[in-house]
Amino acid sequence: MQVNSQKIVVLGTGGTIAGTSATRGDNIGYTAAQVGVEQLLHGVPGLQAVACGGLEAEQLAQLDSKDMEFSVWQVLAERCTSALADPEVRGVVITHGTDTLEETAWFLHSVLDARKPVVLTCAMRPATALTPDGPQNLLDAVAVATTAGARGVMVVAAGVVHGAQCVQKVHPYRVDAFSSGDAGPLGWVEEGVVRLVQGWPLAQSGEAQFAIGRVANCVQWPRVEVVMSYAGATGALVDALVRDGVQGIVVAATGNGTLHHVLESALLRAQAAGVKVMRSTRCPEGQVLPRPGDALPDSRGLSPVKARISLMLDLLP
Repeated sequence: MQVNSQKIVVLGTGGTIAGTSATRGDNIGYTAAQVGVEQLLHGVPGLQAVACGGLEAEQLAQLDSKDMEFSVWQVLAERCTSALADPEVRGVVITHGTDTLEETAWFLHSVLDARKPVVLTCAMRPATALTPDGPQNLLDAVAVATTAGARGVMVVAAGVVHGAQCVQKVHPYRVDAFSSGDAGPLGWVEEGVVRLVQGWPLAQSGEAQFAIGRVANCVQWPRVEVVMSYAGATGALVDALVRDGVQGIVVAATGNGTLHHVLESALLRAQAAGVKVMRSTRCPEGQVLPRPGDALPDSRGLSPVKARISLMLDLLP
């Protein structure tokens, strides 16, 4: 089959991109996840032309991404897996809310053998805004998904292409709300053309195939919580989590993985009791540089919320 005859599968999950407000121009008093994904597609002029081989829309969920659930991730991963395996599919685009977008992107990166593009996109303004950003983001996401050689899990927003590992939401309001920190973006979408400055993300291959099998069979997700180190921190929360049966703890440490000594003692007690503990950093850029003899393992550059996902996947039976 010719590449240009392949379709793009668009999976809707809700979010601000599908949000509406009673008053046009209200960019904060809206209700997310009100517009169906097919209606979103019909509202973007020229989208069918960019897709070339056509678009296939499916509504997998309709929620505000602050309320994202493991069950939705499960369905999303399974549907992406089947779409990527279909020779008639060129790539997948996912419409998503901004609040947990980086978490969903990292989860999918971890469990998909994405030798084709999986592009998540979003909006900071609802569909009823005077100047909504969703239509352009959707157009750009489809442009990335149809670019020759594209592969891997990515996020496209405000004309920027981000990789799943480094992308973070860094602003609560502005349209350009995402950053890849000091790693920088993969590239940009300029008038429908992708200008790539880094390589496409690498597919997980064997690791992903192992992970997706465990995700598909998962009935009860491992419980992993995030705690933070700060001035005057105590170990009370960690001790309470251990008593409550937590299986893993990620700590957002200060600086280069440093911890308040009282909190560190509690985390070491938790680790000795069989709880998996991992250190990340509160710093929005850079990563923890491990030192010989560290008692608590570091997150290998992952943010606290992404380290939590990796730890949950590690703990799956």
